[in-house]
Amino acid sequence: MSQQRVAVRCPSCSPADETAHEVLNHGGQATVRCSECSHVHKTTIEEESRVDRRVIVSQDDESTEARVEVPPEEELSTGDEFLVETDEAILTARITSIETTEGARVDEASAEDVKTLWTRAVGNVAVNLTLHPKDGGHDETRSVKIQVPGDEEFVVGRTHEYGGEEFTVERLLVREDATDYYREGYDHAGDAALAKDLKRVYARDENSTQRAWSAW
Repeated sequence: MSQQRVAVRCPSCSPADETAHEVLNHGGQATVRCSECSHVHKTTIEEESRVDRRVIVSQDDESTEARVEVPPEEELSTGDEFLVETDEAILTARITSIETTEGARVDEASAEDVKTLWTRAVGNVAVNLTLHPKDGGHDETRSVKIQVPGDEEFVVGRTHEYGGEEFTVERLLVREDATDYYREGYDHAGDAALAKDLKRVYARDENSTQRAWSAW
């Protein structure tokens, strides 16, 4: 979902002619930023018509319903991210499916043709880890879940520490809605993906030796 842009005069670089501006904040006097010179100023803009649409946000196996207002001509696509306000918090949501007013599921549509946006919260996410023992011993492969910021990067070959877990990434399984990626399995040194794009992380448990010794 793109940032709203309007054509207004810029007092800094174009006082006579309208130029493209990015709307930073709405209100009686909207705050805008000139795309030509980056000057931020206030101006009065005509409020465009907007449509109210239902949004379902999934997070940690739970779903929350919210509403969002967008221009009717706005083109919405799976993979788009936007802020949505729920009763509990303001979340960053990624569109995973679009339901039209005719009941069809599509990958893209104009807002005026949309009934429901199905989304997934990506601001803070749960990442599934499959950890195997570092050197065998008394440990077994185990699965754990950690909470991390959605923009946290995981890199094959790098050792990470979160919530008491220390592990070295060996393979990344990428989600189908991760539009920036073209393959599911990342297993070469240096391959990287963001937490919000991951379905599962396969890694070597760097704490396994310590747990094996502590059992004796």
